[in-house]
Amino acid sequence: MYKAYWKESVIYEIYPRSFMDSDGDGVGDLAGLISKANYIQDLGVDTVWLTPIYASPNVDYGYDISDYYEIQPEYGTMDDFKRLVHEMHERGIRVLMDLVLNHTSDQHPWFQQSRSAADNPYRDYYIWRPANSDGGPPNNWTSYLGTPAWTWDDQAEQYYLHLYNARQPDLNWDYPPLRQQMYKMMRFWLELGIDGFRLDAINSLSKDQRFPDTNQEKLQANGDIFTKNGPHIHTYLQEMNEEVFSHYPIFTAGEASKVRNQDVLMYTHPARHEMNMILSPEAATLGRSREDEFQSQNWTLEDLRSVLSRWQKDIGEDGGWFGIYVSNHDQQRMVDTFGDPETYRVESAKMIATLLMTLRGTPFIFQGEELGMIHNPLLQEIGDFKDQQSLSYYQLMVEERGEDKEKIMQRIRRQSRDHARTPLPWNESDQGGFTTGQPWLPVHPKHQELHTELQTQDPHSVLNYYKSIIRLRKEHETLVYGDFKWVLEDHRQILAYMRWMEDEAWLVLLNFTGEEAGYELSCAEVAWAEQAVFVIGSYRDHSDCTTGLERNGRLLPYEAVVYRASGMRE
Repeated sequence: MYKAYWKESVIYEIYPRSFMDSDGDGVGDLAGLISKANYIQDLGVDTVWLTPIYASPNVDYGYDISDYYEIQPEYGTMDDFKRLVHEMHERGIRVLMDLVLNHTSDQHPWFQQSRSAADNPYRDYYIWRPANSDGGPPNNWTSYLGTPAWTWDDQAEQYYLHLYNARQPDLNWDYPPLRQQMYKMMRFWLELGIDGFRLDAINSLSKDQRFPDTNQEKLQANGDIFTKNGPHIHTYLQEMNEEVFSHYPIFTAGEASKVRNQDVLMYTHPARHEMNMILSPEAATLGRSREDEFQSQNWTLEDLRSVLSRWQKDIGEDGGWFGIYVSNHDQQRMVDTFGDPETYRVESAKMIATLLMTLRGTPFIFQGEELGMIHNPLLQEIGDFKDQQSLSYYQLMVEERGEDKEKIMQRIRRQSRDHARTPLPWNESDQGGFTTGQPWLPVHPKHQELHTELQTQDPHSVLNYYKSIIRLRKEHETLVYGDFKWVLEDHRQILAYMRWMEDEAWLVLLNFTGEEAGYELSCAEVAWAEQAVFVIGSYRDHSDCTTGLERNGRLLPYEAVVYRASGMRE
């Protein structure tokens, strides 16, 4: 396995709209972000990923871009952006831009031109098709909102494809002039000194343009077998790499769902010259039904173990690379999924941090995870929500299908992305110090016990635990490059694994339940355990624990412990 700085990085995702507001309009902005640069530096991360800050009508809060070359006015100016890059670089922090290549806003000039006439030069920038024989859409695909993936345009007199909102038409990557426009735009941002891209929905660029009907029975994106990992995706990525990426000292992280082991290797193996790493939401979506992502489903520790096995062993040992995360702007807060937000919020958050920082793969932290943030109970009625998926789901299920309103609202309250997007609390003042005005989403009512100022002062806070375990990962290459092996493989409460490289080995024990959990190591593991020393844990720090690892032990609810031994070989 070759070494690279981006494998050793710890990346912090910033949702600028909810990070810090500098002007009191209730919306986070670049000036506010700059004012918290020292906080980001103190956390110990070396890279920030900014979700889209381009001009946008805000149908999908930046993921519907109307101008790739302009900063969204409510976030600031291009000068603000240049100052942000400078301030981050001064602190040794790289900057990743979020790049949306699959679609634009319907307000983008390209789309306005495209729909104007069949012979317009921009017509083939998007995917237009005539109605089928009965006047309906070209096929039976649904969007990620559960609505039809095709919308009729009276001006164009054809249907256009949109895998997301009807106001986010898909671009036609099969059209070479479109690809050249996108490469030109990428070079524009790279010339401003950014350090790479997070590539949104990257494995959707190439579709099966025969557009067959699907027989998948699920509400959202039922045609994804024809829109993911499509026939020309590797050709386009290799072209993108040759024309753009290879000319700059950057790295790229591609968001890709519905990927198999071989797909990840093809996207990221260095000999293929495509991307550096893949980000997949597989682990983060364990609590969601395949048929309808707003419906919850039960998951077991074996389900999580199975997902992690595919990435840690099947992919990680064959030359591919990936980013790992448990939450982001598209997922609910993970303490509510993997832990206990009420009784064991702090312990759960520390346990999840331990998982994230001790696995193979580049860890991505989403803002607020380092504080142990949880779902916001102020998001109750449909009028409280901003997320287009939540709003569309309500409209589809309640207003169109007549489903019980409270049943649907329970699903939305549990699964909405808005829980992750509520503002970051900085102090105990009104609105958590995020804004002097009315925030675009409500600040968590418990912000007095979550905010950064309080947690900075508390040596046992979630924030300070994150700082410690980030530092630990950066100081020990074994946690980055080391091999991976499961321990206690059939345990129903504890997730346990070893990482080792050369003569150094680590053991991680994580209790995923609210009950105490006993364990017994095997004879082979006992010999190793006699050499082990405690390094870090969620209930105790270095000064609290001087004992070694015992063969028969117990973990407290949501406890995480990490041990290290040197002078050993697997």
